[in-house]
Amino acid sequence: MGLEEDVLKLGKKLEKKISNNDCDSALDLLERLKETKITLEVLQKTKIGMTVNNLRKQTKDEQVITAAKALIKNWKKLLPDSGSAKTEGETSGIKADSEKKEAEGGGDSGSSTPKDDPDGSQSEVKPMSSMVTYTGDSVRLKCREMLSNALQANKPEETEGLDFDDMGGQIEDAIYDVFSDTGIKYKNCVRSRVFNLKDSKNPMLSANVMCGFISPEKLASMTSEEMASSEMKNLRDVFTKEAIKDHQMAKTGRTNTSLFKCGRCGKSSCSYNQLQTRSADEPMTTFVFCNDCGHRWKFC
Repeated sequence: MGLEEDVLKLGKKLEKKISNNDCDSALDLLERLKETKITLEVLQKTKIGMTVNNLRKQTKDEQVITAAKALIKNWKKLLPDSGSAKTEGETSGIKADSEKKEAEGGGDSGSSTPKDDPDGSQSEVKPMSSMVTYTGDSVRLKCREMLSNALQANKPEETEGLDFDDMGGQIEDAIYDVFSDTGIKYKNCVRSRVFNLKDSKNPMLSANVMCGFISPEKLASMTSEEMASSEMKNLRDVFTKEAIKDHQMAKTGRTNTSLFKCGRCGKSSCSYNQLQTRSADEPMTTFVFCNDCGHRWKFC
């Protein structure tokens, strides 16, 4: 427990430097992490790998970048090794794919393009970075693959240094942390993120995620309105303003008349307005308001 607490404290200090745009002075913290003998369990519980990777993306200091890359490379070696008959093929595949991808500088893992369905059961186990929690759950692996492909749907021309598989895994991790299972709410949340990330009219969403402006945790909790494109948000604002305007006109655009008699107070000081509530070939509906007692009624 002492080791986990120490790593969490270092992680919080790194996050503080990231939030304060003080990444270039984080070299001493990275050195302390290098001296700490971190286990796979601590790595998964503290998610220190995600923090170090975010630091690497934010800083411009070459020494900090080199130290962060070295840490991540060492932590990759903590991935499960072949130790039992049950997981031998699975874990050795992860290690081999990870080494191959690292040697080639990234690239496609060779798997076929998946359908957008989180219920798939034949997903391959992809190489996992230290920033993503290891899992053998076929549903979670399929969702990670879907999110990774969605991020690449609107990928920018400059993709050097961008790890879409890793970011897809981080987003899925954050969604799983919210629901703690792979039930219907989890799957609907994944589908919603995939739909919005793939939207050709909203390329800035995936760009903001890959650039770190929107964290995986924030994306996991965003509503459809928050994920929408600027064009859609502006359109919604216009519709809202028009609806408010129409509502105000319905209240203030009434015409005074004495032709109606209030059924509550019996007085004839009334006002009315008319709206087309039925089909165009039907007469308009008259709404009457008593100026004395406030009674409202509909006159057909």
